Amino acid sequence: MYSTSDFRNGLKIELDGDPYTITYFLAVNPGKGSAFTRTKLKNLITGAVLERTFKSSEKVKKPNLEDMRMQYLYRDENGYVFMNTETFDQISINEDTLGDDVNLLIENVEVEVLFFNDRPVGVAFPNHMVFKIVRCEPGIKGDTATGANKPATLESGLVVGVPLFVNEGESIRIDTRTKSYLERA
Repeated sequence: MYSTSDFRNGLKIELDGDPYTITYFLAVNPGKGSAFTRTKLKNLITGAVLERTFKSSEKVKKPNLEDMRMQYLYRDENGYVFMNTETFDQISINEDTLGDDVNLLIENVEVEVLFFNDRPVGVAFPNHMVFKIVRCEPGIKGDTATGANKPATLESGLVVGVPLFVNEGESIRIDTRTKSYLERA
């Protein structure tokens, strides 16, 4: 059990049977009345954000969460198949759980899969990944001083803006949190 004095950004708690992570909190101690904590919570299953106020005496449950290192193998009719890198057990994760990050999946990428009560609820990718560009307009010589970008389609299907000097067939490093170009790889 966590008390409100344990609250911090990133702390995972269980509320009404669902896992949440605290994205913002503020401890308030008014001159008159009892202290309370104002929070913003993000549901780890649905992604919904809610605001909730807790009295200073309230306690919340610790969720039954587990992180597991897994490797993406392939896609089939049930979803995306991942393999536990220690036990070699395979599980299928649906597209709703992956959300927008489905465009980051390339074969053999290792990710952290978050399980709540033995059910996958989230996937965390490495902060930086290398992708090969499969489709990109050629850059025009002399246009590099403007700092302009052009769209490039990566091997995973993700489209990112890249500088004009980057060409089709090259590999680039992107930031998976912002899905933006970092550098050539």
